[in-house]
Amino acid sequence: MTTIPSASRSTYPHWIYDDTPIEDTFGDGERAVQFLRWLKHPKSGMPDKSFQLDHWLERIVRRIYGPRHPDGSRIVKTVVLLLPRGNRKTSTAAALALLHTVGPERVPHGEAIFAAADRKQASIAFKEALGIVQAHRTISGAVKVYDAHNSAKKIIYAKERVTLEVISGDAGTQHGRTPNFVLADELHVWPNFYLWEALQSGLDKSDNTLMVVATTAGRGQENVAWEQIEDARKVARGEVDDPSILPILFEADRDTDWRDESVWYATNPGLKHGYPSLEGFRRAAAKAERSMRERQSFRQLKLNVWLDQSTDPFIDMDVYDKCANDVEPMDNEPCWVAVDMSATTDLTAVVAAFRDDDGTVSVLPHFFLPGDLLRDRADRNGVSYPEWAEQGLLTATPGNVIDYRAVTDHILELCARFDVREIAFDPAYAQPVMGPLADEGLPVLTMRQGWVTQSPALNELERNIVGGTFRHGGHPLLRWCFSNVAIHTDSAGNRTMHKGKSTGRIDGAVATWMAVSRAAANDNSASAWDDPHFMQKVYG
Repeated sequence: MTTIPSASRSTYPHWIYDDTPIEDTFGDGERAVQFLRWLKHPKSGMPDKSFQLDHWLERIVRRIYGPRHPDGSRIVKTVVLLLPRGNRKTSTAAALALLHTVGPERVPHGEAIFAAADRKQASIAFKEALGIVQAHRTISGAVKVYDAHNSAKKIIYAKERVTLEVISGDAGTQHGRTPNFVLADELHVWPNFYLWEALQSGLDKSDNTLMVVATTAGRGQENVAWEQIEDARKVARGEVDDPSILPILFEADRDTDWRDESVWYATNPGLKHGYPSLEGFRRAAAKAERSMRERQSFRQLKLNVWLDQSTDPFIDMDVYDKCANDVEPMDNEPCWVAVDMSATTDLTAVVAAFRDDDGTVSVLPHFFLPGDLLRDRADRNGVSYPEWAEQGLLTATPGNVIDYRAVTDHILELCARFDVREIAFDPAYAQPVMGPLADEGLPVLTMRQGWVTQSPALNELERNIVGGTFRHGGHPLLRWCFSNVAIHTDSAGNRTMHKGKSTGRIDGAVATWMAVSRAAANDNSASAWDDPHFMQKVYG
């Protein structure tokens, strides 16, 4: 049995190696194994180009197809295969698709689908299946291959009209399908939930369907891949009892020693069989020693460590997550508010900060988006804006532009409940809210986001988070904003936040450093209105 040092012990698929009997109620598991052994692969090193079904893969196939309900229907309906690159997950998925197209799992007039984020990725799995078909004289003679724009896109088993087709998220709507098999390839790069929801609803139309998620680890937590992987982890840990989900999760813990070759073997089941290349692993590890970028890539793609969204993060999100204590400020407690306004159609953030006598800083964030654009922005950013709106974490203002009055009203509510000492605004887009608040006699001020302002503020916020003197209440939208932050450092060591190449938002993180900075600067001192020169500061 394989040793699991520092791999993710709680979710590791030990059953693959312990040789415990796998139920095969009606012999379907054996038939599936024999079919895969009957296949050929053009790149196979086996005699007669036979498909290489190593012991660990055979155990997986038996576990998917063997256990059955009394009526013969398959117990497993969803397979979540989290596997590092180079372990032949694409060829395995292609073989399973053919099992449902020309093999014993086929259904007359059935539909098998290869689905990916874009056409290029989807065609990789399809070409793998096509290569297997063309390497086998019997199968190639029984199917028709359809070519679109010089690229094969469809394989049809003519005798029973079973179709294997490739689709992608960039090809428009995919509703109306009724597949019996779906491969969701590299789910970690799917930009939104559209394709996933369309395919899932199609599978739900029929009995005895199978969804196979085959993916490498990704980045960030607000995406469809993280949602499915986390659900599979709960099943693997026994927190959720759902025998229809089969988690096969080869992943190392975040704090594992990525240099340890025993960890490589534990997370890469094909390594002892020669794939991926051990020498290639060692070369990649040597590069990772010299480059942080290479190290992050090594951990993500070769050890399946799920990383933070940003490639240049402000803070380790594991450290951030330890600050998720509840935030329950008392009425009339001193409070510093910061606002990061957006253009008329994007996310606006309001964060209230509270500072305890022991130096602990707590924040209450709230966000605003135009209600008519909620779903569009959710798909563009790949996050759950509608769900967050239902939970009261986000206000969806009427119409297709931000309702500035809703933002103003929220700040007025904070002022009515707490002893608001300052309301700091980034001056960009601020006037529609800042002006009316100033007219109400409230302590507004501008806070420009340059090097001089940001760098010491980020140092203060970092000190609180790392030191455990920061509380954010586990707000998911705020967490997402922090996970998107990239840091730019100048030659003098000054730092600023930016989005880098991320399509995500950082507005909540910006408003947080502003609020925390003002709370630290004032340190529960008297209200800004006690300063006779304060009005000179109001508009910068």
